[in-house]
Amino acid sequence: MNVFELAMEKELDVKSYYEKLAGDSPLPGVKRIFTLLAGDEQRHFDSIKAMQGGAGPEQLVDSTALEAARGILGELIGDTGAAETLKNCLESYRHALKVEADSVRFYEGILEKETDARLKSVLAKILGEEKKHYNIVENLYDFALKPGYFLAWGEFSNLRDL
Repeated sequence: MNVFELAMEKELDVKSYYEKLAGDSPLPGVKRIFTLLAGDEQRHFDSIKAMQGGAGPEQLVDSTALEAARGILGELIGDTGAAETLKNCLESYRHALKVEADSVRFYEGILEKETDARLKSVLAKILGEEKKHYNIVENLYDFALKPGYFLAWGEFSNLRDL
């Protein structure tokens, strides 16, 4: 199996996993995060497939998943019900972290060996997005695991403007 086939298979597997997490999520915001991540993985697949077919590497549009996740998690701070709900998903998030870490290592390995500058730039962009995906899932995992570490949650969630 060549590198393109491996990369496309990896992207589809991760996309399927994110679609499953989105379908299993009881929180609409978290469902949206995983839906955005699945969409990113599909775009990665499409870019790799185009490159495999001999087309020049197309430029990927920057993902909006990180900004959306920041907003969604920001809204959840102070919501103890959301944190308790997310605690039920810790194992799934831990697995998603492993999947993203594997993707990062995979693309780093490809980049070390690639010599075509145009292809290398697209692969570097995908690598950057995979690192962002790891960051998103890591923050979601941390939020679910340690809600007491958030200052606004632990000490000031009961304060109101006077």
